[in-house]
Formats: sequence, structure tokens, C-alpha cells
Amino acid sequence: MNAGLDLLWVKAPAWLAAIGMPAVVYPLAFCVAGGVAIGLFQKNVGPYPDDMNAVLAEVKKTGRYDYRHLGAMFFGALLPLLFGGSIGPEAGLTGVVAGLCSWVGDRLKFMGAEMRELANAGTAAILSAIFSAPLFGLAAPLFGYADDADGRRRRIDSFTATVVSAPQVSKPVKTAVYLLSVAGALGAFMLLNEVTGGGSGLPHFSDMAVGTSELAWALPVIALGACAGWLFHGFGWAVGKLSARLGDRVVVKAVVAGAILGVLGIFLPFTLFAGEAQTEMLAQQWTALGAGALLATGFLKVLASQVCLGLGWRGGHFFPLIFSGIAIGYAAAGLFGIDPVFALSVSTAALLGAAMRQPLMVALLLILCFPAKAVVFVLAAACLGAAVPVPKAFSRKLPH
Repeated sequence: MNAGLDLLWVKAPAWLAAIGMPAVVYPLAFCVAGGVAIGLFQKNVGPYPDDMNAVLAEVKKTGRYDYRHLGAMFFGALLPLLFGGSIGPEAGLTGVVAGLCSWVGDRLKFMGAEMRELANAGTAAILSAIFSAPLFGLAAPLFGYADDADGRRRRIDSFTATVVSAPQVSKPVKTAVYLLSVAGALGAFMLLNEVTGGGSGLPHFSDMAVGTSELAWALPVIALGACAGWLFHGFGWAVGKLSARLGDRVVVKAVVAGAILGVLGIFLPFTLFAGEAQTEMLAQQWTALGAGALLATGFLKVLASQVCLGLGWRGGHFFPLIFSGIAIGYAAAGLFGIDPVFALSVSTAALLGAAMRQPLMVALLLILCFPAKAVVFVLAAACLGAAVPVPKAFSRKLPH
């Protein structure tokens, strides 16, 4: 992954600059080329990977996930990330790990019902490691969903009939399997980060100050984040309309997404990529960017994410949305003169609350990102964001 990014976004631009190509065209050229590659892949191989919620729901319902197309899932998830897609890696990784766990379970059937929990435990482990959020990783597979961004509220008891009819695992065994899986995944990721010098998971902020100014400006900052979260649904509806007009032309869709992403990347480079690594860069540069550029980045990255997801650049939406909330929070800190970490915590929570429609899951996801004193503000902002009404038309799934 890192080698591919270095080749495409560091070495290739240096070579193109040496032959006289202007740097301004790089994002557009690379993203359009990515659209061609992604479109041809989907046309010839299929629409991989599945959405993370689809993977979690399938594992929750059946205790397994189809592993016949693991290679397609892996490469389908990798291509958009390499070409700068504003999507996260969680969808592809969740599907691959769930499939591998199901493969192992099929070969260890003699162990009985315990193997049913292997796919669930695997998804818990990978989500915990991806986001560095163990509580979120444990909760999502148990609930069978990570959020309600698609507008279809799922209930835990909707899967009861299927689950009850299957062989049951004792609670001590289930708990041990889950906790050991999560601990193992987190340990492996930490070891890899130490060896490679890379980073993973969500950012962590500290030293938050809360005074009268922060409390006075809390609602306006929450409103900014919630507005971006509301637009996540609106942009998704609009992109769905565009996708429906383009019909089954998967290559055209992917190229259109690449062109839109490339144009955004020319003017606002932080709209490219998932946002995980870019968060550290933004923390160092936000004071020099200005509130206008930060707000534009935050809102347009939400658009970029929906363009990618709706037009065939398949992946997850969590990392881009978190980055958008952080950019909006920095803008609010500059505009209102308040503590930046406080602004980040409430803007990000409000955005995710409005987009995910699950305040508790938002709190579990962000609980380790901010200081302990931020927990109450994060939960309150997520609840306020989730309370923002979303038109039914935005929740209606259009063909992609």
C-alpha cells in the first residue's frame, strides 16, 4: 500500500516534473486514470468489496462470510485507496478478515459451535485495530451494524430467529474469544507500527481546555458539524440520482468520480485520500490555511466521499467523515478563538451523529480520540447531530 502510494504520488510526479508537466494537473490525471482502472476492474471482476455494514449484517445473521472472492475484495479495496479516493479501508479489510475467519472455521468444523464465533471475533478484532477503538470494534459485530447511514434502522432482534436456531456458544467462551482477538489485533498493529514507523487508527488529541468561551460557542460549532453530516445524506441522494442517469456504465461512472475528485484535489488537496495520515499534517498546518479553506475542505470532503462511494470507488466513509469534522473544528477554533481540541471533539461528534444516526456508536468510536473530559461533550454533540431530521427522500436507496 505505502509502496504504491509512494510510486504514484511521489516518484511519478517527480518524473513528470522532470519532463515539464505542470504539477497542477497531477491530481486530475491520476484520479481519472484511477477511475479507468477501477471501472475496468468492476466491469470484468465485479463490484468488490461489499459495504462494511453488509459484511457485519451477514456475519451477524449467518455466522460466516463468503470467502470465494477474497482476492477480488482485496484488490477492489486497494485500487481506490491508491488513486487518492476519499474513502477508508475498513470495508475491504472487514470483508477479507471475515472471509478468512470463515475459511478457517470451515476447516475446523470438528470444534463445533465455537467456530461460529470466529468470523464475529475477527470482525471485532479488525475494527478495533483499524480505528484503535476497542469498544467500537466489540459493539459493531454484536449489533450487526456500524451505523445507520443508509437510512435503514436495523434492530438487534431482527436476527434473533436465525441466531437462536444455530448452535450456541457459552458466554465465557464467547467473551474470551472476542477479547483475545481484539487484544491480538491491537498488539499486531502496534508492533507493525513500531517496526515500520507508520501510523494507524484514529488520531488522539489531548490537553483540552473548557471555559466560558468554549461553552458559549459550543452550539454554533455543533451546528457546523451537524450541517456537514446532514449534507452527507443530501450529497448521497444527489450522487445517487447521477448514478441512476448513468445506468450500468460502470467505467463511465468511475471515470466521472475520478474527474470530480481530481478537480477537488487541485484546489483542496486534503479532499484526497482517506484522511488518516492527513490528520497529522492538518494539525501542523491548520493555522496557516485559514478558516475559509478549512471549512471548504471539511464540507467538500464529505462530497468527495459520497462521489466515490456512489460512483464505484468502493470503501468506507468513517475516516473521511472524521477528517471532515476535524477540518471544520479547526476552522471553528480559528473563527471563534476557542480551544481547538474542544472544537474538534464537538464538531466531529456532531457530524458523525448526523451521518451515522447512532450517537452511542459515535461515542464508542471517538472515546479514545479525545481527553476523558471530552466524553460528555462528544456524546451530547452526537445526540444533537443525530436529532437533525433527514428527509425521507435522502434515505431512499437509488440504483448505483
